[in-house]
Amino acid sequence: MDSLLSLRVFAAVAELRSFAAAAERLELSAAMASKHVQKLEQRLATRLLHRTSRSVSLTEDGVIYLERVRRLIEGLDDVEAQIGESRQVPRGTLRISAPQYLANPGFSQCLVEYAQRYPNVKMDIDLEGRVVNLAAEGFDIALRTSYSLDEGLIARKLGHVPFHLAAAPCLLEKLGRPAQISDLNDKPFLCYSPYGTDGRIRYEDGNRIVDLQFKPVFCSDHEQLLLQCARKAMGFMFLPAILAEEEFSHGRLERVLPSVLNIAPPLYAVYSSSAYLPAKIRTFLDFIRHRSNLGWLINGDETTSESGSL
Repeated sequence: MDSLLSLRVFAAVAELRSFAAAAERLELSAAMASKHVQKLEQRLATRLLHRTSRSVSLTEDGVIYLERVRRLIEGLDDVEAQIGESRQVPRGTLRISAPQYLANPGFSQCLVEYAQRYPNVKMDIDLEGRVVNLAAEGFDIALRTSYSLDEGLIARKLGHVPFHLAAAPCLLEKLGRPAQISDLNDKPFLCYSPYGTDGRIRYEDGNRIVDLQFKPVFCSDHEQLLLQCARKAMGFMFLPAILAEEEFSHGRLERVLPSVLNIAPPLYAVYSSSAYLPAKIRTFLDFIRHRSNLGWLINGDETTSESGSL
């Protein structure tokens, strides 16, 4: 028998002084309402209600018990109301794990616009770029660029992020400018460690899969440190287009094989469950997917995918 329902039945009977009236309120039979109260009394080994053919009243123990039960039910009702409202109205703290390159004007403007539209949501964004355990670490969403995600993850594809291969001009003069993709094999490479440290790069080029095997000379999970090393001719690196264009325009780095090397992995929003998705998560995903001011994100109108086969 449902213990919580038994408490609600007892509180209703005590308030209305009638089993029949309480049963009607809770859409139960009078006999079932009586059984719920009897079950409570058996568990507590005390009588909670005085019953006669004409009236129902509380015993001394019933008065004490009702006071505590009312607090419990009112508190539970308040929590359920708040949770129900959060499903409809975006509110609370939205924790997001994201790569460092999202610290750019387009994404920041998107955050500003979202905050203006949904002022009851506080955003907490972690830009370490590491692989996180959403549930264990309390994140609502992880934004990740990848051609494939681990099976079983629930994700929505937001679009594609173009990456450019870059190197310092003096490094290209020293090693020679690659004329074709195979010329990149065994070239010194600066690895972004969350995506691997072995120097192997696999990407989709149309309908074919291309594998490159660089020689890793330095690995880090900090994109800005890798960028500083690339400027000092330590090796080649892949940069998101939003960061690369500034480097190219100032001559600090040079784009390598721009006509044949086109890498644009999907950007996914990964979350822990698709069931009962809170409004703060649902509205943020819809909002970012339809922003036209995200110049670094292409094909942002991708359809939703919520399975392990992405």
